[in-house]
Amino acid sequence: MEDLTFHHKTNRRASGDRRLAIVGVVASGNLEVLAERVLPDNHCQVEIRTAAEGFREVWTAVIDDFVERYAPGGLKLSINDGGARPDTVMLRLAQAVSVMEEQQ
Repeated sequence: MEDLTFHHKTNRRASGDRRLAIVGVVASGNLEVLAERVLPDNHCQVEIRTAAEGFREVWTAVIDDFVERYAPGGLKLSINDGGARPDTVMLRLAQAVSVMEEQQ
C-alpha cells in the first residue's frame, strides 16, 4: 500500500453548496473518490491510497492536470484506488467536482 498526498493552491472556489459527495467504486481498474468541502476556498488537497506502488510521477501529472483544468478550490478529495488508469482517475475526479458543484 502507498499513501500519497498533494496540496495545491487554486485560483477559484469550486461552485455549489454541497458539502460531501462520493463517486465511483473500489474495484479492479477503478476507484472511488470522496469529496469534502472542508478547505479554504483557494486550497485543494488530494489524498490517495493505492495498492499499486511506484507511480508517484504518474499521480503527480494527473493531479496537476486535474487541478489546472477544474480549479477545485475548497475541496479535499480522498481517493481509494483499485489500480485505475490515469484516464479513469481524471474521469472520477471530474465527476466528483461536478457533483459538488450541483445545487442542493
